Amino acid sequence: MIERRDILKLALAGAATAVAGPALSQTAAKPRTKIVFLGTKGGPRVSVTPSNPANLVMVNDTPFVIDCGMGVSHQLVSAGVPLESVKYIFISHHHSDHNLEYGNLVYNAWAAGLSTPLHSFGPNGLEAMTRTYWELNKFDVETRIEDEGRPDPRPLLIAKDITEDGVVLQTPDVKVTAFRTPHPPITDNFAYKFETPDGVIVFSSDTAYNPKLAEFAKGADVLVHEALYVPWVDRLVTRVKNGATLKKHLLDSHTAADDAGRIADAAGVKVLVLSHLVPGDLDVTDEDWSSEAKKTFKGRIVVARDLMELKLPV
Repeated sequence: MIERRDILKLALAGAATAVAGPALSQTAAKPRTKIVFLGTKGGPRVSVTPSNPANLVMVNDTPFVIDCGMGVSHQLVSAGVPLESVKYIFISHHHSDHNLEYGNLVYNAWAAGLSTPLHSFGPNGLEAMTRTYWELNKFDVETRIEDEGRPDPRPLLIAKDITEDGVVLQTPDVKVTAFRTPHPPITDNFAYKFETPDGVIVFSSDTAYNPKLAEFAKGADVLVHEALYVPWVDRLVTRVKNGATLKKHLLDSHTAADDAGRIADAAGVKVLVLSHLVPGDLDVTDEDWSSEAKKTFKGRIVVARDLMELKLPV
C-alpha cells in the first residue's frame, strides 16, 4: 500500500525528471565535432593574413590536423587548442605550403609539454622527412633532453607513408579514408574523408578538376574544396617573373570555384566550403567566390576564412 507521502515523493521525482529531461537531451545532442579553418590561403607566399593551408577537425576534444602550412602552430594556439593535445596529423601532399611546418608543429607541441604518442600520415616520403627532421634538430633536441629533463620526442612521433587508397586510421570515434586525386605534376596526393559521430567531412586536397572526387564525397555533410578564382588569375600572375608558367600550373593543377560547385552538386553534399583560396591575398570578396560556385551548386556555400569554425551536424 502506497501512502500519501510516497505519492508526493513520486510526484516530485516525476516533476524533477520532466525538468531535467530536456536539459539532459540537449547535453546529449551537443555537437561533438567541429572544423576550424586554420589557414585558408593557397600557395607558399607568406602574408600577414590570411595564413597558409591548414585545417583542424575536433572530435570529442581530440584534434586532427590536416596539412601544416607555415603558421599552423600559431593558428592552433589562436584557436585555443593546446599544441600538446594534438594526436593526429595528415599531410595531403608534399608541396611546401602543406608540409613546411609539419616537423616544427611536432617540435612546438613537444616544447609545450607533449609526452604521449602523435601519429602522422601522408604520401610516400613522410617517414623519410620525419627522420631527416630529427637529424636536423638532433643537437637542440638532445641538449634539451639532458639540460631540461624533457622526454625524447623522437619515439613519440609515429609517421606512416600512405601508398594506396583506403582507410588509414580507425579510432572509436573517427574513421579516416584516403583517396588519390591528381595535382599535376604530383601524383602522390590524397583527399581525406573523416567519418565522425556527427557527420562526414571530406577535404579535397589541392586537385585538378576531378569528377571522381564526387564519388568519394558522395552524401558527405561537408565538402571542403580548394578553389581558384579564374577571372583574377591574370592579375595574380603579373606580380611574378614566372607568370606564364605559374598561370599554366594554376589552370592545370587546381579547380575553378564553379567546378568545385559541380563536384559538390554531383556528390549531393549539404555544405560546400571553399578554401585554399587562390588568389588568397588579393581583394576577392566572399560574394565573388560564392557567386562562382552558385552557378553549379544550389546548396549552402561557405567561404572559409582563418579561424572560422563550422560545427557538425550542419
